[in-house]
Amino acid sequence: MKRRNVLVLAAAICAVFVFWATATSAQSNAARADEELLVLKNEAGRSGGRLVVSLRAEPKTLNPVTATDNPSKEVIWRMMADLVHINRLSQQTEPALAMSWKVSPDGLRYTLKLRRGLRFSDGHALDADDVLFSFQVYLDEKVHAPQRDLLMVGGKPIVVRKLDLRTIVFELAQPYGAAERLFDGFAILPRHRLEQAYREGKLAQAWTLASLPADFAGLGPFRLKEYVSGQRLVLERNPYYWKADRKGQRLPYLEELVFLFVPSEDAQVIRFQAGETDVISRISAENFTVLGRQAHSRGYTMTDLGPALEYNFLFFNLNHLGGKLPPIAKKQAWFSKLEFRRAVSAAVDREGIVKLVYQGRAVPLWGQITPGNKLWGNPSLPKPPRSLDRARQLLRAAGFNWRSDGTLVDAGGEAVEFSIVSSASNAERMKMATLLQDDLKQLGMRVHVVPLDFRALLDRLLTTKDYEACVLGLASGDADPNSDMNVWLSSGGTHLWNPAQSQPATPWEAEVDRLMKQQLVARKPAERKRLYDRVQQIVAENQPVIFLVSPDLLVGAKNGLGNFRPATLDHYTLWNVEELYWRKP
Repeated sequence: MKRRNVLVLAAAICAVFVFWATATSAQSNAARADEELLVLKNEAGRSGGRLVVSLRAEPKTLNPVTATDNPSKEVIWRMMADLVHINRLSQQTEPALAMSWKVSPDGLRYTLKLRRGLRFSDGHALDADDVLFSFQVYLDEKVHAPQRDLLMVGGKPIVVRKLDLRTIVFELAQPYGAAERLFDGFAILPRHRLEQAYREGKLAQAWTLASLPADFAGLGPFRLKEYVSGQRLVLERNPYYWKADRKGQRLPYLEELVFLFVPSEDAQVIRFQAGETDVISRISAENFTVLGRQAHSRGYTMTDLGPALEYNFLFFNLNHLGGKLPPIAKKQAWFSKLEFRRAVSAAVDREGIVKLVYQGRAVPLWGQITPGNKLWGNPSLPKPPRSLDRARQLLRAAGFNWRSDGTLVDAGGEAVEFSIVSSASNAERMKMATLLQDDLKQLGMRVHVVPLDFRALLDRLLTTKDYEACVLGLASGDADPNSDMNVWLSSGGTHLWNPAQSQPATPWEAEVDRLMKQQLVARKPAERKRLYDRVQQIVAENQPVIFLVSPDLLVGAKNGLGNFRPATLDHYTLWNVEELYWRKP
C-alpha cells in the first residue's frame, strides 16, 4: 500500500483515512473530531517499509477464539486488539480500545467507555454490540475457548451488558484480584463477520489459513494481505488503526509485516545473518554467541534480557484414556505413581541443562515462577540438588527394582521403557530431551526421543492423547498468576498432563482449583500472594510436571529499527510493532 499524503486527500477519502495531524480541509477537521485516537508519547518515526520476521512453524489458525499455539498467536495479535492492554515493558495496564474505565467501590462492576470512531480493518464501525458478541463467544461452553476460565469469577460467568453504543458494563459475582488486567488478551471480534458462523455452530471452522483476506476484520495495527502455504504470511497496514504518534501521525509506520515460515532455528539464524529477516528472538545461546561475533560487521545488535517468563518442563500422559491406546495405558501405572515422578525429578541434571543447552544463559527451575517474575515466586520452595541415590530410593519405595544388567523393572518384571516427544523445530528442547534420556538411563530406564512437527505434537497432546511423555515449554502471558489459569485449573485446556477434566482427577488438583479461584477474587495483593504460594507448593509436592530450566531471552534486530524495545513478557519483540519504524529509507 503506497503512503498517502494527507494534504492532497480528497474529501471522500478523508472520511476513511483520517490522520491525527494538521490538515487544511474542513472535511478533515470533521473526521478528526469523530475519532479519539490513542496518542503515544514515544519517539516519533517515519512511515514506510516492511519488517520481516520468521516463525518456526506455520500458524494452525488465524482464529483468536481457538488459537492455542504460539505461531498462531504471534500473527493473530498483530491483527487484533483488546479493551485494556498490559504494556509488555512496564507490565502495567493502559487504555486500549477502552479509553477509560471505572470500578465500583465493591469491586463487582467495571464500566468501560469505548473510544469514538473505532473501526475494524475492513472499515466497519465498532460499537458495544461487538464487545457483547465477543464475550458471548468466549463464555459459550460449546465453543471451548481457552480464555473462558479467566471469565469465571466466583464460579459464575461474568455478565456483560451495554449502557449505550460506547459503554459496556462487566458485572462480577465476586471481586477480581487482578483488576483491569482481566481485559487483556480478549480480542474484540467483528460481529458482522463471525456471527453467522457462531450461530451455525461453525465458529471453529472460521478464519482458517484457507480463508480469504477479505473474510477477516480486526482492530490491530495490521490486516491479512497474503498467505502462501509453506512459505510466508503477509500482513499489511491497517488504515483504520486507532493509535497515533506524538506528532499526530496515524500508526503503524510500517506498510507490511511479513512472517516467513522457517522450520528450524539454524535456518532462522542463516536468514537473519543474510539480512533476509530483520528481527530474531528466542534463539539458543550457541547461536546467540555466533551472531554476536558478526553483529558489528553485519549491522545488527544482539541483546540478552535475562530470564523471562518461559518455563520448560517434562510431563507424563496422565489422561483418562477410556480403554484406548492400551500400550500407553499400561505405562500410566508407572507415571501415576508420585514416587516415580519424584525419582525422575531427582535424576534430572538441571545445572547440566543450563551449561550444555544454554551455555549458562538460563537458570534451573523447581517451580512454575521464573526469576523473571519478581513478584510472585515462592522463595520457600525447595531446590534439591540432583541425587541418583535419592531417585533409586524413591523407585524402590514404589515397587520398582533392577535386573542384573541394570534395567529398571516394575513389580511385574516389566522393563521401564517409554518415549519422550518434543517439537522438532525447537533444538533446545530436543537437546533437553536427549539429556533427560541420558539422565534416566543411569536409573536403568530406556527412553526414546521422538521429534514431531509442532502441529502433530499439539494434536497428540490435546486431541488423540497418543504420547507417553513430552518436553514442552510455556511462557506466561503476564506476570500475574491469572494468566496461567488455563494451565493450573483441572478444567483448563492447557492443563497439559490431563486437560479439560470435567471433575478434578485428584484431591490435590481439587485443592489447586480452589486456591486458584480464591486468589482470582481476593482483592488484597498479600492474600493473593499467600494463596498462590500454596499453589506453587502443591505443584512442587505432586510434580505433575517436572520443571527444568528458564532460558534467558536472547534477541537481535537490525540496526536502524526505531522504537525496538524487547520485553520479557510475550510477545517479546513485536508487542509494540505499531511503533516500529526504519530510521533510514
